Amino acid sequence: MTLTRTFHNVYDSHYHIVFPVKYRKSLLTDEIPLAITQIAQEIGERYDMEFEKIGCDLNHIHILMSFPPKYGGSDVVRIFKSITAKQLFLRFPALKKELWGGEFWTDGFYLATVSERGNWKVVEKYVANQGKTWGQLRLLTDGHASTHTPTALPRGS
Repeated sequence: MTLTRTFHNVYDSHYHIVFPVKYRKSLLTDEIPLAITQIAQEIGERYDMEFEKIGCDLNHIHILMSFPPKYGGSDVVRIFKSITAKQLFLRFPALKKELWGGEFWTDGFYLATVSERGNWKVVEKYVANQGKTWGQLRLLTDGHASTHTPTALPRGS
């Protein structure tokens, strides 16, 4: 990763964005993820955004991306959702039968910043592996595999 330079600023910011298909329908199959990736590339060129990784599960999408500070997270999500929905309905007319009301994505989303010094590789791997089957996580204790699930720390710890 390198610094991105524009006429008036320099930035190095990365975001992990997640949002589901409307009604959590499992529609991200076959050619649709490929079409989303192609549309994202066009959006990136038009709006100076970089889509670093896109991962699709059957009913939601994960995006790892960078965009100029002139955009807020909500702006980027709105741009992405509106353009991809319109293009997907044009390319795959049968989708309209699955979704009523003319919306492809839900209204809500998840957005988090990602640090290249902290959790970048973990998030990059997570996004890249969306839709792939994962085995059970095993922790090593005293050299023996364990299926113990660690408990979360209380807030503020």
